[in-house]
Amino acid sequence: MATGNYTHGAALVARGERGHTTTRERSSLSSRAEAVGRELARYGLVVVVGWIGLLKFTAYEAEGVRLYVANSPLMSWAYGPLSVRGFSAMLGVVEVAVAALIAARPFSPRASALGSALAVGMFLTTLSFLATTPGVWEPSAGGFPALSGKPGQFLLKDLALLGIALWSLGEAWRASGRQVARRG
Repeated sequence: MATGNYTHGAALVARGERGHTTTRERSSLSSRAEAVGRELARYGLVVVVGWIGLLKFTAYEAEGVRLYVANSPLMSWAYGPLSVRGFSAMLGVVEVAVAALIAARPFSPRASALGSALAVGMFLTTLSFLATTPGVWEPSAGGFPALSGKPGQFLLKDLALLGIALWSLGEAWRASGRQVARRG
C-alpha cells in the first residue's frame, strides 16, 4: 500500500531529487546569491558614500571629521584656507559625486570605474587616520593592536569598503573595455 510520503518520495526519486540539492540547483543558487551580493556590494557602497557625503553638510558631521583631518599630515593643511564647515561641505560634494559615478555602472561603466577609483583613494586616506588620529589604540587594553570603539573601530570598517571599491573598480573597468570593444 502506497502512502502519501512514499508516493512523494517515489516522485522525487523519479526526478532525481531525493531531497538533496542537485549540482545544477546549487550552481544556480550560488550564481543568484553571487549576483545579489554584487549588486548589494556596489549599491550598498553608493548608499554609504552618498549618505555620509550628504551628512557632511551638517554642523555635527563637520565637527565629527575635525579630529581626523586636523591630525592628518595629508589633510590638516585644508583647515588653513577653509573653515571646518567649508572643508566638510567640499568633502560632501566630492563624496556625493563619487557615489553618483559608481551608481552610473549600468549605462557608463567608465564613469563607475572613475568613481570607484576615487573611492579607493578616499578609503586609503581614511585608513591612514588609523596611524595619525589620537585615541585609535585603546590604552586600557595595552594599546596596539586593541582598537578603541571610536575612533579605532569606526575607521577599521573602511577596510571592507576599500575592498568593495577595489572590486567595483576592477569590474567596471573590465566592463568599460568590453563596451569600447563592441563599439570599435
